[in-house]
Amino acid sequence: MTQGNGDLKMSSPIPNPPVGTRSRRPNGALEDFLENNPDLELGGSRGFITERAHHQRIFGIHNLKKGVNTIANVEFTALRGPHGTIPIRILYPESAEDWRERGEAGALIYCHGGGSTVGSVDEFENGLRLVAERSGCQVYCVDYRLAPEFRYPVQLDEYDAVIDWVQGEEGKKRGVRADRVAGGGDSSGGNLTAAICLRRRDQGKKPLCAQILLYPTARLPFDTLAAKENSSGYYLHTNGIFGFAAHYMPRPTKTNGPSPLDAYISPGYQLAKDLANQPKAAIITNGFDPLRDVGIEYASKLKEAGVDVKWVHHEDLIHGWLQMTPWCHAAGDATRELGKLVGGMIYGYDQK
Repeated sequence: MTQGNGDLKMSSPIPNPPVGTRSRRPNGALEDFLENNPDLELGGSRGFITERAHHQRIFGIHNLKKGVNTIANVEFTALRGPHGTIPIRILYPESAEDWRERGEAGALIYCHGGGSTVGSVDEFENGLRLVAERSGCQVYCVDYRLAPEFRYPVQLDEYDAVIDWVQGEEGKKRGVRADRVAGGGDSSGGNLTAAICLRRRDQGKKPLCAQILLYPTARLPFDTLAAKENSSGYYLHTNGIFGFAAHYMPRPTKTNGPSPLDAYISPGYQLAKDLANQPKAAIITNGFDPLRDVGIEYASKLKEAGVDVKWVHHEDLIHGWLQMTPWCHAAGDATRELGKLVGGMIYGYDQK
């Protein structure tokens, strides 16, 4: 397990108790980016509708004026899912062409963050292009339905349908090997990835080969140091996380509904013994992130359960850096490091 960029340190084992560290102050380029975009926030007072529009203006790949990462090819496609059409954007890296031609390519199915309420593939494609090229894997970006218009378990159902699609004939005809299909996501997308791994295990379905959890919402962080010391000022607001949870959770009915503590909603609340027999995991956390400690806690629980876990910690980065590579070299370095990690997890060796 390693600690990574910006301030790079080697660290093993996972901290016990699972409380992460942060540098004296965030990366300077990220501080400048936030200062220059004072209205950019996640879970803030302006509400999710305003945040959706603002994130498109700042992060949408069609609006970027600099720092657009190259990719060999992009395919826009869709599948008919259990709740309607699911748009998929497939990033084909030049670095994976040989794998693809031999039918041996790896694939990362990616669900973006945003509290399951904000965000689209447009805002994440640029960073994921870098992940694709560095990993040598195709990246399948999922534009799943958002809350509160669509609540749990719609997002998980759609994720599950995409996994079946990529592991099946659609992946095969694109050169993907079925046992090289991983799942990943940041923030709420990390929550969805952790949850779908548990659900597929319990349902006896073909597992993903790995789970990539980028600063995941493993559970609500109401009792952590990270939530307190990073409560505001670093893009993601602690209190906003609870608002997103309220959007995501279905409203009660006369019959018994899901609990916020259920495994497929809050994987991080589960006992370690209930997390066994899962795909190997990579968990990435940040010093200036209210979700830092719940991510580290989940890494610790997975390790205790016997799951192969790699942990990377960036002491001077903030939540959401995958989207911030055009403005911050350290974010770009972290994204390239993430791509290397993804390639190693899927292909079983370190990418050079």
